[in-house]
Amino acid sequence: MSDDHAKSGQGPRPARRQRLANSTHRLGLLPLLQGARRLLRRDLRVLAYHRVRELSDGFAFDPDLVSATPEDFRAQMRHVAQRFHPVSCREVVAALDGGPALPRDPVLVTFDDGYDDNHAIAFPILREFGVPATFFVATGHIDNGLPYGYDWLAHLVVTARTGRLQLPTLDIDVPLPSGLEARRELSGLVLYRLKYLDDAGQQALIAEFERACDRPRSQGHVDCRPMTWDQLREMRDAGMDIGAHGVHHRMLAKLPDEALLDEVTQCQRRLTEELGTPAISVSYPVGGPDAYDARVLDAVRAHGFRIGFSYVSGTNPLPAADRYRLLRTPVETSVDRAWFEGMLAVPEMFAHRSTLRTYS
Repeated sequence: MSDDHAKSGQGPRPARRQRLANSTHRLGLLPLLQGARRLLRRDLRVLAYHRVRELSDGFAFDPDLVSATPEDFRAQMRHVAQRFHPVSCREVVAALDGGPALPRDPVLVTFDDGYDDNHAIAFPILREFGVPATFFVATGHIDNGLPYGYDWLAHLVVTARTGRLQLPTLDIDVPLPSGLEARRELSGLVLYRLKYLDDAGQQALIAEFERACDRPRSQGHVDCRPMTWDQLREMRDAGMDIGAHGVHHRMLAKLPDEALLDEVTQCQRRLTEELGTPAISVSYPVGGPDAYDARVLDAVRAHGFRIGFSYVSGTNPLPAADRYRLLRTPVETSVDRAWFEGMLAVPEMFAHRSTLRTYS
């Protein structure tokens, strides 16, 4: 479910960026580069996280969704607080509306989906350093407490007991490897190909595979639980923003009109009922260019959302050209300290590029 999976640790180009970041960090050049960039560009950096937790050997879900360990996340937020100006989503909206301008080097921290480790691990660290964040949640999962569909599919692939993985719709018919890492890699391929399908095809495949494995999502799992409304209210009261991520984490642009409107309106309705005020921000589930379209943008504008975020890597010039297509910088466990600091100091040099789906 890691949206458009910009896998920063794979391939020669990301490796070169990491080596360059390590060398630049070792020579103490990042503060100089950041200072020079500050004179030339005024933009908003938005960090995109999913989960903060230890990635144990027994973790049988999508590892690409684990953005950082608790230790790394603490170091990252310390750096954001010390070297940049962390801002809230409401401050960003106010600036876009013509209010007070954002400070130099503003950074907005965001989380997608609504995993319970956001509350248990990330939230205390954010409070520790006084960094506000926006948590985009899929309200249907907050309501029912069930794992997310993409997560459960990955889990079934990783833990399947059959000898082969046969998913003809995705053109996959391969022996199931025995090693955990190989199974995790295979689950990533399944999720990537799944997202080419329309929504009906995606939901049908997930449901069919659940039945074939005789392991319905209703079983739940301790390693893949959403937050609760009480936890979200606690975070909101502590200064965090809670935004929308649909009801069932569907790719909105792949839905027919009625279902699309239902995802947007019902998500806003539940957020308003539980938190007392309408949400102002939305993150498009999966987040690549095929995950939102003109219909989606019209729907979120019409239902009170003031700002929208993709999962495409990049920074946002100020003032933003399009407040409903803001770019973010994904953070992943492969990003070490030097690379993280380089990504923030000079994103053009060090931030990895999104690997987006293309269509023939």
